[in-house]
Amino acid sequence: MGFAYLTNIPLEKAREDYIDFLEKRGFSAKTETVKTVHAAGRITAEPVYAKINAPHYAASAMDGVAIIAADSFGATETTPKVIAKENYAIVDTGDPVPNEFDAVVMVEEIINNDDGSITLHEAANPWQHIRQIGEDICAGEMILTSKTKVSPAAVGAMIAGGVTELSVIKKPVVGIIPTGDEIVPSDTVPKAGEILEFNSSIISAILSENSAEPKVYDIVKDNLEDIKNALQKACNDCDIVILNAGTSAGREDFGREAISELGECLYHGIAIKPGKPAILGAVGKVPVLGIPGYPVSAIIVIEELLNPLISHISSTAAKKKYTEAILTRQILSGLKYKEFVRVKMGYVGNILTATPLARGAGVVSSFMKADGILEIPQNTEGYKAGEKVRIRLLSDEEQLKNTLVIIGSHDPLIDELSELIHAEDSSKYLSSSHVGSMGGIMAIKRKEAHAAGCHLLDAETGKYNIPYIKKHFPQGGVRLISCVGRIQGLMTAKNNPHNIKSLSDITKDGLRYVNRQKGSGTRVLLDYLCREQNIDTENIKGYDREELTHTSVAVQIASGSADVGLGIYSAAALYNLDFIPIKTEQYSLLVLESEQSSPMVKKLIETLKSEKFRKKIEQMGGYTLDSPGEILY
Repeated sequence: MGFAYLTNIPLEKAREDYIDFLEKRGFSAKTETVKTVHAAGRITAEPVYAKINAPHYAASAMDGVAIIAADSFGATETTPKVIAKENYAIVDTGDPVPNEFDAVVMVEEIINNDDGSITLHEAANPWQHIRQIGEDICAGEMILTSKTKVSPAAVGAMIAGGVTELSVIKKPVVGIIPTGDEIVPSDTVPKAGEILEFNSSIISAILSENSAEPKVYDIVKDNLEDIKNALQKACNDCDIVILNAGTSAGREDFGREAISELGECLYHGIAIKPGKPAILGAVGKVPVLGIPGYPVSAIIVIEELLNPLISHISSTAAKKKYTEAILTRQILSGLKYKEFVRVKMGYVGNILTATPLARGAGVVSSFMKADGILEIPQNTEGYKAGEKVRIRLLSDEEQLKNTLVIIGSHDPLIDELSELIHAEDSSKYLSSSHVGSMGGIMAIKRKEAHAAGCHLLDAETGKYNIPYIKKHFPQGGVRLISCVGRIQGLMTAKNNPHNIKSLSDITKDGLRYVNRQKGSGTRVLLDYLCREQNIDTENIKGYDREELTHTSVAVQIASGSADVGLGIYSAAALYNLDFIPIKTEQYSLLVLESEQSSPMVKKLIETLKSEKFRKKIEQMGGYTLDSPGEILY
């Protein structure tokens, strides 16, 4: 028969057009529910939220004794403190700490006396060596965004957070149909003119490495009707089908004809060598690729056309490697061990930065969140901020170049921004570190982040953020972007058992307060309001007890570890707490002017202005929207 290739399409165009062609026919990723214990390596189909706190009780972080910290105050080498046996409890690592105690002393620091009492030569700090409820993960917090590969550490984080199963993208089943009169099974002894069929083994191995499940069919002879029957069966069984051989210009090359009669050919002939005879088509909404019989040609077509298709629907990750980055904070390390520190990373301008995550051995979420691992050799004391360090990458550099770095005040809406950005474009990511508003300003000053969440109230002017910007950036170089107004108030248990009506009530006898860390906007607000209302913070029991996030404060109240704390409405709502509104504040994002036109900051502003963001914020409650994404200063 007369023959000519129908097309000679450039590879890049063929790849893009084929995905568009298939999506218009209804081809898309399928999902399935899997047990969390079997989820490693899978791709999430939707965000995963924690169902319980981790830990879900106040746990001892050491072997020793639980005491009331105040009983040890004043203890020194020369003025030891003796604690009677009825005033302490023996605990091992992981044991619940009885409610009446608020500190743990390591067994090495205890002297046991004959009468059962113990002697201490050093005072204990409140809450030392106690893992707080929700220290690692807070119920309701997002553990993973959608289209994210589940790491082994993430499996642990989800189980710790009470997630027993999750929705993942189903691995596509790829049918492989070997064709040819000369082809014989690979377990036979070939005669003259016969060729062992090994292409399907090569293709299967490539597919297995690329998050797909191969399904190999019996060899089909070069007969149009037989090929059509095999192709139709495979299309009924599988998500994608590969027709191996029969794509060229020979007498018995029926690939294009079979695909066209059952479905449609988009292209036959790609401008690559080897691999030119490739066919891109579909039967119904099932993609069908006709690939050449020569092994090298087949591999090229699989790698350049099929793998991108699978990656498009499954968001599979690339290989890892080492790189160098600038450390944003000093890290100290003991000399006795080689230490592995997890870091969050991202490019700010042309500089790759690495921000250390929590280093506690029980904080599994830090491993899940990490972009890389900094290995500190034995006999090394650590590294200084600003020092160039070598990082073992857990994320590929292309991902890091497409990561928006936000350092500053915590708010659950940052997680939701992360989800909206990544769901809209799975090649883009958001990395956030919660260090408080002032910490965020300092990170921007050192050019370690694209943006910083801040809500700092100036005590003299009563204005938010702008006075601090004028103070710390007298030469400019930054822009303040409107985000939300958010309601700050007192969170307390359901039905307000302590009858808290105003801020002054937090000094009530026996009331246990839980505070935010120094430098956070919420801490600044509390101190401002206390001064304004002549409230002596010395009379607030728990004023020095600090948590790093609003959800962490809410967890302590919901669990009964504290009675009241200042925080935002959305955190209170997450834990079904009562909420007494105190003040609506401006929560804004400070961005580097030099990064304002960068793709990541543009994406951030675009998302802030989107209807999806508006709907999500309205759904969360406790916020007001006043032109999010617009420049305030």
